[in-house]
Amino acid sequence: MNYRILVVNPGSTSTKLSVFEDAVPVAAETVSHDTSALSRYTQLMDQLPMRLEIVKEFLFRHGVHVSDLSAVACRGGLLRPLPSGTYLVNEAMVEELQNPSLGAHASNLAACIGYELFRESGVPAYIVDPIVVDELEPLARLTGLKGIERISIFHALNQKAVARQAAADMGRSYESLNLIMVHLGGGISVGAHHHGRVIDVNNALNGDGPFAPERAGSLPAVGLVQLCFSGKYSEPEIMKLLAGKGGLVSHLGTNDARVVEGMIDSGDEHARLVYQAMGYTVAKTVGAMATVLSGDVDAIVLTGGMARSRMLVDDIIRRVQFIAPVKQYPGEDEMRALAEGVLRVLDGSVAAADYPPAHRTRGDT
Repeated sequence: MNYRILVVNPGSTSTKLSVFEDAVPVAAETVSHDTSALSRYTQLMDQLPMRLEIVKEFLFRHGVHVSDLSAVACRGGLLRPLPSGTYLVNEAMVEELQNPSLGAHASNLAACIGYELFRESGVPAYIVDPIVVDELEPLARLTGLKGIERISIFHALNQKAVARQAAADMGRSYESLNLIMVHLGGGISVGAHHHGRVIDVNNALNGDGPFAPERAGSLPAVGLVQLCFSGKYSEPEIMKLLAGKGGLVSHLGTNDARVVEGMIDSGDEHARLVYQAMGYTVAKTVGAMATVLSGDVDAIVLTGGMARSRMLVDDIIRRVQFIAPVKQYPGEDEMRALAEGVLRVLDGSVAAADYPPAHRTRGDT
């Protein structure tokens, strides 16, 4: 049986849409949204009718009726922590996304769009491995201050999908391997995957681990406290420095690695130092994750958009290849990963989980 899956992946200024026949994309578009038009919406969820109409117009252009679909695959949003898996979108999930405890993010719109399509047609909608996937070990949560715990927010969708691909290419199952997965994007996440579970990973959204094109990463605590109380910044401005205006943006005024490499090629030694330092912090975090796995590492896997940067990748490999073989899967294919996650449910390979899950992670409240 062939399954037809609509994939919905909203971003801050665009909506990515695809139709898959099983694991094969047969239609795809990225619809851009004018920032001035978006500014008319006071709250993120005010955009829902507009985004839903864009999805319907996409389907109409490609001759697909909603009732022709087997399922809708939606990018997961900022829900509370939950185990890895594919979750059926339901009213409880939508209510939580519309009143999120972790803040508003464009990805929150995806499941809401899917649920509206379900209400109209009965076609089920699912999310797959959202960024709040939490499989951390208790040791990984604890910090030196009671009441402050480390939390799991990372590129779960891409890390899990590429880990499965790497395992298949090694002739092994994902659940039999110890992998260090490195997602190199606007944010950088480095995860220790132990037999199919991410037992430790840096919070790639708001202040932990390597610095990245837009993220400050881990910072000296005293320096950050002094900055917070300097009177120069409000709380929202500090948060923006951590995620959005940190990393390469802070040092070099751009989040584009290609621009930075151009600066280096033109002889900018400061840009070279900053770029090398970013790779250095990535390599240090890989080393830390190797200790999490007690040195028993089957492979280190580099993925994400910046994994195409030969300059950055070569520097990281030089520092970490003594730990384990390094494999490279440049780019990220979120649309395919979402479709494949839902396909595994449709073909009976795995069961969809209910939301909220019966067993919540220790990090949940």
